[in-house]
Amino acid sequence: MVEKTDLRISILKRARQDDCLSLNRFMRKTVSGKVINVLRERYVRDDIPCGLEGCYLCSKLAEYRGVLPRSGYQSHLKFGQTGHWLVIDTNIILHQMDLLVALPPTLPLLIPSTTIRETRHRSLPLYNRLRQLLQDQDRLVWVWWNEERRETATVRQIHQNNVREQINDRNDRSIRQTIVFYREHLLHSIDSPPVLVLLTDDRANRNLAEEQGIVAVSTRDYVEGFESQEREMLIDLVVGGVEDTEKISTNIRRIYPDYLQEEVLVAGVKTGRYYEGNFMANTYNYLEGKVNVRSLSKPVLLTGRQNLNRAIDGDLVVVEIFPESNWKEPGLEVVDQEAALKYDDVGDEDHGAVYNKESPQKQVRVLDTNQTVTRKSHVLPTGRVVGILKRNRRTYVCHIDKTSLSAFSSTSSAQQTVFATPVERVLPRIRMRTRQAPSLVGQKMLVTIDSWNVSSRYPDGHFVRALGAIEDKDAERESIMLEYEIPYRPFGKSIMSCLPSQGDKWTVPPKSIDSLEWRDREDLRKLPICSIDPPGCQDIDDALHAQRLPNGLIQVGVHIADVSFFVHPNTPMDSEAAARGNTVYLVDKRIDMLPGLLGTNLCSLRPAVERLAFSVIWEMTDNAEIRNVRFTKSVIKSMEAFTYEAAQIRKDDKSLNDPLTNSIRLLNTLAINLKAVRKSMGALSLSSPELKIHLNSSESAEPINVEQKELKETNSLVEEFMLLANISVAQRVQETFPAIAVLRRHMPPPKTNFEALQDLLMKRKGMQLDVSSSKALAESLDACTVPNEPEFNTLVRIMATRCMLAAEYFCSGSVSKNQYAHYGLATPIYTHFTSPIRRYADILIHRQLAASINYTPLDPSLTSKTHIERLLNNVNRKHRSAQMAGRTSVEFFVGLSLKEWHKNTGKGDGQKRREEAFVIRTFSNGLAVFVTKLGLEGLIIFEKKLHTYDPDNYVISLPSLNTNENRVQVAVFDKIMVDLFVEKDENTQRGKVKMELVEPISSKGL
Repeated sequence: MVEKTDLRISILKRARQDDCLSLNRFMRKTVSGKVINVLRERYVRDDIPCGLEGCYLCSKLAEYRGVLPRSGYQSHLKFGQTGHWLVIDTNIILHQMDLLVALPPTLPLLIPSTTIRETRHRSLPLYNRLRQLLQDQDRLVWVWWNEERRETATVRQIHQNNVREQINDRNDRSIRQTIVFYREHLLHSIDSPPVLVLLTDDRANRNLAEEQGIVAVSTRDYVEGFESQEREMLIDLVVGGVEDTEKISTNIRRIYPDYLQEEVLVAGVKTGRYYEGNFMANTYNYLEGKVNVRSLSKPVLLTGRQNLNRAIDGDLVVVEIFPESNWKEPGLEVVDQEAALKYDDVGDEDHGAVYNKESPQKQVRVLDTNQTVTRKSHVLPTGRVVGILKRNRRTYVCHIDKTSLSAFSSTSSAQQTVFATPVERVLPRIRMRTRQAPSLVGQKMLVTIDSWNVSSRYPDGHFVRALGAIEDKDAERESIMLEYEIPYRPFGKSIMSCLPSQGDKWTVPPKSIDSLEWRDREDLRKLPICSIDPPGCQDIDDALHAQRLPNGLIQVGVHIADVSFFVHPNTPMDSEAAARGNTVYLVDKRIDMLPGLLGTNLCSLRPAVERLAFSVIWEMTDNAEIRNVRFTKSVIKSMEAFTYEAAQIRKDDKSLNDPLTNSIRLLNTLAINLKAVRKSMGALSLSSPELKIHLNSSESAEPINVEQKELKETNSLVEEFMLLANISVAQRVQETFPAIAVLRRHMPPPKTNFEALQDLLMKRKGMQLDVSSSKALAESLDACTVPNEPEFNTLVRIMATRCMLAAEYFCSGSVSKNQYAHYGLATPIYTHFTSPIRRYADILIHRQLAASINYTPLDPSLTSKTHIERLLNNVNRKHRSAQMAGRTSVEFFVGLSLKEWHKNTGKGDGQKRREEAFVIRTFSNGLAVFVTKLGLEGLIIFEKKLHTYDPDNYVISLPSLNTNENRVQVAVFDKIMVDLFVEKDENTQRGKVKMELVEPISSKGL
């Protein structure tokens, strides 16, 4: 069998024997048990161009166009006289990618295909970044297909005693062979060829290169050769310790145990000795976290630095579980990293350190080593991290901890070590070396973690770039997008070239049998169709209609923008939409999945404009029983674009009796019946904070007010028919393509997820939460009410939502049919069809539905289960990122709104706004509270040990200032009053929303 390559090869005749390299020969057992002999071969050729501009030897090749300059790069102090090209090996991609991207675009880069393939195998995120670099038209970069070129193709060598060469050694040798070939090739092409410089931080590779007469340098030495201005900028990007990490001295105390070797970890997981899962840090206690393991009913608890063992939130870790006698319960105290480590020395490695006995660090050490069990019923399997299979390493948004700068260094331009504090509370502080520290104070910046030594309490990282001043809205917006990896780059030329050439002048042409737009489409332009959306909606995906038929049934239509007419498979626009996954909605900005010409114009179902649509049309009884359903491409002309409020007013206006008003009324009546049926089947009505932030203007984007979104009947109307359309489409596509249908499921949550909430409700309110089925849960939630406190039921639903698993897209052939169900919606099958302007999964299902009705054949890429799974994995990831980015944006603007409230009420900073809140969690030293009006969650910490805590009943007792009362008790679900204010943090200079307890007792002095 021939190994696949990324190079297109035209076979004109049978290859000669010397055109074929034998890569590997091995025996393999098939599924049926038959043993077969497998020979892997690779064909090589001699017509692959070198990339040199005007190369004499390569100019005879068809359509050859080189990009690498003959003179090389001449602005380097060490290699500037002769000029040079830079050859990149794999460890540079894996460890120095930020630096590589920042190198001057005029520096010629030669990247062997061996480097690209090894990067793809080692790290898919870095491989994707490398692809972006290769596609940058402003850079001088050339990929050399060294594995396919006869002179540079290599195979693994056999050493003495029949020992095969290590794969890494073969790859390094292949890269060096590329340079040897190029030296010879360029000498025959030009008189004064540039020097080929191998950039590698592998000392052994450099030594072998020098033995072959190859110029090889480390990253740091290479950067030191730039002119001063560029050097100052690049030196901060160099990742230290890649090759020159010194062995840890025996007299230096190790804080953490070493990780086990990867093969030991994998074998241990297979045998059941170890368990793997994703690490989740505790937002309330930085010295604690959990690992969800699929085979266990409860998460594994990790407590203390040594047991966390340098795991970072999101890492795929391997844990060892302690004997049951050593199991513990989660900590009962809030441990804030920022406060606890405020006095830490940035240079301290925890050996020979001197601690102030009164500092919070002393308390941390006690918490780190003396966790005790108080309630046997609350214990969890407890263990420690023994290794990490996959790091969740990415670029983090941080700010410099001002206290980590000394008085001298706060004005010095010398390189110094400082703390970078990530915006995310669950992440550790990062120690980094930079020459720009004074100018970065008060700035948001990007920092990447490079390593975490066993003798250091903190990971080491490097500065990537500054974003802007803290609290500057543009900087905050960019930091949110970067933090959650939201692509926000402008759409490139290749993507824009996929748009209709007429631009915004494009219209649906007159109806004709010869028109591509009208082919096999129904003309629905005369139907009473309208859209109902939030105020200001521009990307209108969906529209609806209903009308009575002569046979007495009701015809109902859901009409969805036909995005797939404009976005074709395997085009740059399709690839970009797949990469983005969805449109992201921030408070003051929308980051589109598709170019605005499509999303807000040509695809958007605007009123009084003809638009292409994909329609689902049912015939129903008055009780919403479906008698028939069909799917068709269509042309529609929406009569009106309503807001939810305007549609509600139209429906309720008894003076109106026109077809459009009657359509809305019919839809509403049917929606009520559909919802009743869903609820009877066990559909859940969950909740999450829905806020409406009023901005001063689109230009200033200053928040002037925050309020809860008001839901009307028409919200439910739209929701019910979108759900019905998604279910109907899912059924049709799965019937047609049972192995490759794009579906969405919501797995039933483990019952153990609800144990804490069940215990809270029983002990504090005497209420039972039945989680035996979705229907039982729905009925229990309906019963969780308190007279005159409607917010209580909403709060319980919010807390129940947090016990759920996340819904996800999947390929139907990847799981058994009994795992298709959507738990929250109580439907056996579901998909997303109704929002193709803002969700890529919907575009995929549109293509599959079109094929199921024989409108267009299914693209070959969508017949591959592996390809669909890869697409959906990315879409799931992007969906979660979009949700988190949206929530973070809301939190930021809620904070700004509090500051604006102070201005508008004539109160200055430091003044407080009083709001009603519920206690949602108690700790031995504080409360977690939820302000329902603002959807804001916060902590109230009691600094002094004047209180007592009853963890079994979730009650904290506080000393009363009133001499007539002994103590005041505060418990979970209690309604309290809190003061909100924005306080500027001493270290970050960033406004932070703080809370103080006011009623039933003031927390001042506690």
